[in-house]
Amino acid sequence: MEDYDCFFKEDTNSYISRNLTRAIWEEYKDQKCSQGVSFKTCCYSGIANLDSGVGLYAGSADAYNKFKKLFDPVIEQYHGHGPKAKHVSDMDAEKLTNADFNEEDAAMILSTRVRVARNMADYPLGPGVSKEQRLEIMNYVIAACEKFEDDLKGEFHKLEGMDEGL
Repeated sequence: MEDYDCFFKEDTNSYISRNLTRAIWEEYKDQKCSQGVSFKTCCYSGIANLDSGVGLYAGSADAYNKFKKLFDPVIEQYHGHGPKAKHVSDMDAEKLTNADFNEEDAAMILSTRVRVARNMADYPLGPGVSKEQRLEIMNYVIAACEKFEDDLKGEFHKLEGMDEGL
């Protein structure tokens, strides 16, 4: 991964390929963020998978700041807002609007899901987390899930040891 000139083919069009300059690579290539995640770890997927759309993944919350010369332009291009933009949340479910489906379209919908990903403040994000840390996180999640009641109550199934029947 050291030879910068070999990272991207001419027709590679990922966000990382458009923004990772030699100067940025040389500045960050041997650095790690405060949680020990290396710049190379953040870039690895996009360098190894040239068909990636983004190709840059923060290994911790601090990686966004530590490696901002690459993350800022990628985030701005992908999300359409710069580093000084503020995210505004409105958690009032009454303000949500749903699409109206005709009967034919509605019949095609078998299931839906909402995916939310968030790390725990004291742990790196996915690319930078160790197996030991993943187990600690899982135990926190299990403990939290055990407190769910009523329609939120369910069962937690560990991926390890899970068969295809679940």
